[in-house]
Amino acid sequence: MNDQPQSLTQALRQRARQLGFAAAGVAPAVTPQGISRFYQWLRAGYAGQMHYLTDRAECYAHPRHVLEGVRSLVVLALPYRTQEPAPTAPGQGRVSRYAWGIDYHDLARRRLKQLAAWLHEQAGPCRVRGVVDTAPLLEREFAQLAGLGWIGKNTLLLNRKLGSWFFLAVLLTDLELEYDTPQEKGHCGTCTACLDACPTQAFVAPGVLDSRRCISYLTIELKGPIPRELRPGVGEWVFGCDVCQEVCPWNRKAPVADEPAFEPQPGLNPLELLELFSLSEEEFRRRFRHTPLWRPRRRGLLRNAAVVLGNQRHARAVPVLARALQSEADPVVRGACAWALGRIATAEALAALKTRLAEEPEAEVRDEILAALAEAEASPHAPSPTAAQAPGTAKH
Repeated sequence: MNDQPQSLTQALRQRARQLGFAAAGVAPAVTPQGISRFYQWLRAGYAGQMHYLTDRAECYAHPRHVLEGVRSLVVLALPYRTQEPAPTAPGQGRVSRYAWGIDYHDLARRRLKQLAAWLHEQAGPCRVRGVVDTAPLLEREFAQLAGLGWIGKNTLLLNRKLGSWFFLAVLLTDLELEYDTPQEKGHCGTCTACLDACPTQAFVAPGVLDSRRCISYLTIELKGPIPRELRPGVGEWVFGCDVCQEVCPWNRKAPVADEPAFEPQPGLNPLELLELFSLSEEEFRRRFRHTPLWRPRRRGLLRNAAVVLGNQRHARAVPVLARALQSEADPVVRGACAWALGRIATAEALAALKTRLAEEPEAEVRDEILAALAEAEASPHAPSPTAAQAPGTAKH
């Protein structure tokens, strides 16, 4: 390789750092090493309802399906760890750290455009495309090929200095650049902290995630009801989940990001759940349209909020849940509210369930109500009628 690709690559890395990327590695445009594992994962059904993966499965076989004539991929790390999670009180839910600020896609794309413009200025006519986890590209495979880290047992990319609190962005180009040495060795050793800590036991094996059991999938990607047997494991996570990252030893010394856009927006660390039920569709859009919380839409977020309130057995939520059970148009939301009321199981909650059962038109919601009543009757956590009426009663 002559000096031109080497000097251009060095300058490109420097420009990437100036734009706020904490690390940059370069990989050749090849078939990713883990493509067969990816196809096996799809065949096993672990993608769940993420049909956009199966619909474009063939395109993941080579990055030329993202950019014709591509020769090099510049893989970039954008850290997002800011504050630590604030403690939650009953009626509040946890939001994954990555969603505290603005939609990371917007910020990363703006910086990729700046980097692409710089590359055009330096190299002249060339083909360039920047992507942020929406194109058919196995970013973590190419990040490992570019020497940025290794894929951990929790399936996330781990970097010795950055941990895993960072987004990946990729700049594809038809230019030949200087390629980095791949990360051949992992550094997880015998540690299984991430596998052991998963509340829903979503890891089939080290490095194999069954998305259908993952809290992030359940609260963001899943369109219908969260399976009943998995709802307790959701805990206080109303959007996403950070458990497997929080327990990872490599994240103990991960640096704090200095990007203001990733600082928690007001009311997201943590999120007040009861007020979500008062938002109209238009109000929900105005509040969350430019944040990651827009993805599950109002329906998904209310479903999640009801599940969290049920897990908290938050008695003060009963009037809100009962009203939503009566008035919400979406049966998925009504079903989640029924489950939560059955978990709380105060006299007021059970009365709301019985009232709605007599007039509920949807069979799936009636099933939820009947199951909630049966669970409440059998539950040792159900408070006595006296305790149920006491103001401020809440159980975890």
